[in-house]
Amino acid sequence: MSTLAICPGSFDPVTYGHMDIIERAAKIFDHVIVAVFNNRSKDPLFTVEERIALLEEVTRDFDNITIDSSSGLLMEYAEEKGANVIVRGLRAVSDFEYEMQITSMNRKLNEDIETFFVMTNNQYSFLSSSIVKEVAKYRGTVADLVPKTVEEALMKKYQR
Repeated sequence: MSTLAICPGSFDPVTYGHMDIIERAAKIFDHVIVAVFNNRSKDPLFTVEERIALLEEVTRDFDNITIDSSSGLLMEYAEEKGANVIVRGLRAVSDFEYEMQITSMNRKLNEDIETFFVMTNNQYSFLSSSIVKEVAKYRGTVADLVPKTVEEALMKKYQR
């Protein structure tokens, strides 16, 4: 049986922490859909289309990764795609409580789709898209936090 996993997130922008989780998921599961979800509680810097383009660029060497987007419920999207698994990254204990709530609700919506938590590499445990945007906004270096393509896109957004 083929395993289709979905790695959801806002990816605004994609960081090396995200890439760590995506790459590891691609090694474990037959196919991974990296799905850009528009979190309405956040004010995104990049459009969904820009985030998709950045993700396509940084995952182009993986033949088992597809980039997509959705604006609906994750579990409805997973059902539509025929996914068996949701992959979620955890940076620290503080992420666990939030993720546990989301996973519990997702399980209530569809108990046939499992959620796998992957701890990010320790070197990225502090990293978030919000922090990256804040550093880039004030002209700090983000070269060791995001892929080169993303760094360039951030510089362009912040007119450098």
